[in-house]
Amino acid sequence: MIGKPAAALGALLALTSTTTNAQGTPVTPRPITPADLLQLRDVGEPELSSDGAWVAYTVTTVDSAEDQYHSAVWMTSWDGAHTLRLTASKQGESAPRWSPDGRWLAFLSSREGEHAAVWLLDRAGGEGRKLSNFAGDVDDYVWAPDGTRLALIVEDPDTAKPKTPAPIVIDRFQFKQDEIGYLGKQRHHLYVLELATGKATLLTPGDYDEALPAWSPDGRSLVFVSKRRPDADRNNNWDLYVIDAAAGATPRQLTTFEGPDNDPDTESRPAWSPDGHSIAYLQGGPLKLLYYATQRLTTIPARGGAPRILTAALDRSVSHPTWSTDGNSIFFLLEDDRSVQLARIPAGGGAIERLLSGERVITGYTTGAQGRMAVAMSTLMVPTEVYAVDGSTTRPLSRQNDAWLGRVRVATTEPISFKSPDGTAVNGFVVKPLDFHAGARYPALLRIHGGPVSQFQFEFNTQLQMFASHGYLVVVANPRGSSGRGERYATAIYADWGNKDAQDVLAAVDYVVGQGLADPARLGVGGWSYGGILTNYVIAQDRRFKAAISGASASNILAGYGTDEYVREYEAELGVPWKSTDVWLKLSFPFLHADRIVTPTLFLCGDKDFNVPLLNSEQMYQALRSLGVETELVIYPGQRHALGKPSYLKDRMERYLAWYDKHLKL
Repeated sequence: MIGKPAAALGALLALTSTTTNAQGTPVTPRPITPADLLQLRDVGEPELSSDGAWVAYTVTTVDSAEDQYHSAVWMTSWDGAHTLRLTASKQGESAPRWSPDGRWLAFLSSREGEHAAVWLLDRAGGEGRKLSNFAGDVDDYVWAPDGTRLALIVEDPDTAKPKTPAPIVIDRFQFKQDEIGYLGKQRHHLYVLELATGKATLLTPGDYDEALPAWSPDGRSLVFVSKRRPDADRNNNWDLYVIDAAAGATPRQLTTFEGPDNDPDTESRPAWSPDGHSIAYLQGGPLKLLYYATQRLTTIPARGGAPRILTAALDRSVSHPTWSTDGNSIFFLLEDDRSVQLARIPAGGGAIERLLSGERVITGYTTGAQGRMAVAMSTLMVPTEVYAVDGSTTRPLSRQNDAWLGRVRVATTEPISFKSPDGTAVNGFVVKPLDFHAGARYPALLRIHGGPVSQFQFEFNTQLQMFASHGYLVVVANPRGSSGRGERYATAIYADWGNKDAQDVLAAVDYVVGQGLADPARLGVGGWSYGGILTNYVIAQDRRFKAAISGASASNILAGYGTDEYVREYEAELGVPWKSTDVWLKLSFPFLHADRIVTPTLFLCGDKDFNVPLLNSEQMYQALRSLGVETELVIYPGQRHALGKPSYLKDRMERYLAWYDKHLKL
């Protein structure tokens, strides 16, 4: 059995006991409130030093005065005895990475100017030193094996910033992207930067974007990911390329699969074997399967040749491959039903060993000397922290949220399984309200995840905890279309949204009502992104919900074509509207049949959202207002798909609670 992290035990004790604060004053844990969103710390990006003595990581906190999130670099000794905060600029720092000799810790920051640059900290002490000086952002970097150079991905600068901006001229197939805006001629190129001189050499000029570089063990070459073909916007056919780390070198295409080879959206860097003979990476599925496809661990000879899929029989997505130091095996993260695990497989293929499995979610890991490993991990009871891996158990290294956990009460979350009407097994969770009493029925919320290829997991979910603290029973499900259950389960909703997945989430409601947990007269529903989209399908089919919240959603799918960032995905999955009109109209069911909706519905969206643009929420709001159904539209100024201002996140949670309370707590 996997050992339970010590921090989790502390959280369990906090449920039933009085704790003390830093001054020794007794503190009685209380229900979580929206203000607690501003106190929780986000921990990630663990990075072991080469000697295995220290683990660096990032801690993101809220600056309430600036209404911004700031990330800082911390480090903890392997024995957990010493913890230091290393950076503290107002602009924040991210992506800590040790030099191969362990002397330097690099990170990204925009602390001098508006663009992210690479900075260096000497482990022996002293101030940070700015290393790069580009006119555009450094998006990614990796150390060369000899520690004298860095490979960088740098964005072309936006040189035109006059008082009156010039007209935006569009001539690309995909011309919008959330968080970025309108897409122009700017590209992301691969550079090599020399530490001693500061000289930067451009390796990949041209009209292409590069991503995720990795050095060969001898430091002579780099592998990277790109789409170096005409009109690359039209598909997601990424490939691996190898290039000599010298000016004027020509990239050599390594993969030829008609689908994504190491899609940058996986955030998984290709990895060279220690002998330099092979490269491990992720192969996706056919282009038509888009994000529904399973990501498979694959190796290919560095000189070229046939790829070998190591996890072909797994039917689960994997990510973040890392070779063992002896080259005999490859570590990776394995997404399974409601969990993300740490696993490894022999480099030549064979049985998969799940090193850290069970009810946990690992968001990152790092390897170092003496076989040491550390992970960023969350459980149902504890937010993400950094842990040392000791065999099949874990030991806490960071304790960033211990004080927060000592102040609040954590609700009980239980895994559930049930059957959809057609007999399909569906899994999810029930979060019980604080002070739950068996036999009592509670106002209940069905919350729906986004994606749709995503899942509710064995991790701490502040939003669900907030609802439970406020007296609600919360049920969540991973309907068909979700990840973690294999490719067939994910593709079950392909070009058929709001059908099988709606049946599955409604079956979750039937389950908690049938179990005597939920009050059938006080049911609410809601979600964000695809969770909001599926909410719209649900309330257009089922009238039992007394309140709905639809965040960043769509219902008139035809309105999405050309107005959001998904044009190539639409055309691959649905066909073009002028040829597949029946499909587009079928999927626009909630808007075209808005007169079937009777549920009071709150719509919310950011006005700069290019993922699911505001016009979609405006249309549904207008339809319900026209029909006389109680509705409200909340627009967050300057916000993209994911709200970025802490005050807006707090405001959103307060509005969630107020809307549900108004209609469900009668």
